[in-house]
Amino acid sequence: MNIEEIREFCLSLGDVEECFPFDQTTLVFKIQGKMFALIDVEEAHSINLKCNPEAAIELREHFDYVLPGYHMNKKHWNTVLLKTGIADPQLKTWIKDSFELVAKVKK
Repeated sequence: MNIEEIREFCLSLGDVEECFPFDQTTLVFKIQGKMFALIDVEEAHSINLKCNPEAAIELREHFDYVLPGYHMNKKHWNTVLLKTGIADPQLKTWIKDSFELVAKVKK
C-alpha cells in the first residue's frame, strides 16, 4: 500500500481525525482523540501502529519487517516497514486492529 491508500483506509474506518501534532511531516490518525497510526508523509518507509503487548512481541518474532515502535512506547507500539513485501490485507488487518484497540480503550 502506498501512503494515499493507507490514508484512505484509515479514514474509511469511521470517525477518524488526521492531524500533524508533532511536525509538518508526521501524519497522525486518531480515533476519539487517541492515536492509532503514524506515518511520515515525505518518506513513507514505515507506519507505527498500536498493538496489544503480547501480540506486539509475537509479531516482531514472526515478521522481520515488524520492529519495536520507533520513538514510541515499545511495549504498546510496533513499527511496520513498508515496501518489504507485506501484503495489503495483512497491513489493513493490523491498521484495523490498532484502530479497534484504541477505540475500545477509550470507551
